[in-house]
Amino acid sequence: MTTEDSPGRAITRRRLLATGAAAGVAGLAGCTGLFRGSNESGGNGSEAVGQIGSGRSPFGDREIGGGTSMADMPEMSGELTVYSARGEVLVGELISFIEDLYPDLAVKVRYNSAAELVNQIETEGENSPAEVFFTVDASSLGELKKDGFTSELPEGVRELVREEFRDPDGQWIGTSGRARTVPYNTNKFEKSDVPTDVMAFPEKKAFADGIGWAPTYSSFQSFVTAMRVLEGEKATRQWLRGVMDLGVREYSDEFRVAEAIADGEIGVGFANHYYIQRVLAGRGGEAPIATAFTKGDAGAMFNVAGASVLKTAADAELAANFVRHLLSAEAQDYFARETFEYPLVPGVEPIGRLPTIDELNPPEGLDLTQLSDFQGTIELMRDVGVL
Repeated sequence: MTTEDSPGRAITRRRLLATGAAAGVAGLAGCTGLFRGSNESGGNGSEAVGQIGSGRSPFGDREIGGGTSMADMPEMSGELTVYSARGEVLVGELISFIEDLYPDLAVKVRYNSAAELVNQIETEGENSPAEVFFTVDASSLGELKKDGFTSELPEGVRELVREEFRDPDGQWIGTSGRARTVPYNTNKFEKSDVPTDVMAFPEKKAFADGIGWAPTYSSFQSFVTAMRVLEGEKATRQWLRGVMDLGVREYSDEFRVAEAIADGEIGVGFANHYYIQRVLAGRGGEAPIATAFTKGDAGAMFNVAGASVLKTAADAELAANFVRHLLSAEAQDYFARETFEYPLVPGVEPIGRLPTIDELNPPEGLDLTQLSDFQGTIELMRDVGVL
């Protein structure tokens, strides 16, 4: 798809994006086709914006209700700089869609890892051009909050998401969710073979030489950080050593872990839930891989990708409205269909063979802001010999 810079082209494009139902009134439909519908206005008299992207889900069409359409959100104009630790391949289409929706909006995005962008913001200080920080998990959001770089989001933005998925002080908000899981090869194991207590894995001798992890991956390090918070340093150290003693195989990222399980290279591993869905999507919905969940521990942690408005924002209202658009019905639907994450806005459900958020069993008493101590986790993993 190509776009042009002229205002006339942008206005025409916006009219073409209208679809047959306003999200939250009649729902958004389907998982295929770039945009569906026929320029009808929504039930509230405004034009619904429509689905974003073609959708990678192999599990068929669905109707999605709930959420607020972008058409019912404040219009945006001006220039905005976003620092994104979410990869361009995953969110670039969404950000471009939002930019193209408004003829007088220009969004400049700087992509990099969460650690690099946090360091850059802190180094730039009050001279940073960054206005919105969009990132992969709560730990980096908590780091910027702790160091005083974030500002409070408006109540109208905060109220779009349940309390457990946003900062209690209103400094950041989750935009999509990811559950820690235990993917396993269905030719090698039954679901009942997978412990529901993550701390029991080192004793599972059947997993010897057939278990995988991605220790350099930020999601895995967040998981270990959660284990430190919930179980303590000593128990976490013992767990890491115990899994190493099983002959664990190391992969560069958790998608590779899921692929290795589907290929039969290993039988079980640790990964965020959406990597299993992405493997299935790439293989037409059929592969010998399934998702197991532990209960009430670090292995069942539910983390969020999220965003914050930075104190360096030249236009805090514009920055907050951009974050608001990430919580629109269309954006939440995009996260479900394109990245296979959990939508966080009520009424927009996940895609795939997954339990709902309310059916998960995350650990009680874990505040996602506690995951900001990455340095302590890295030091522990280096001391044990994982890194």
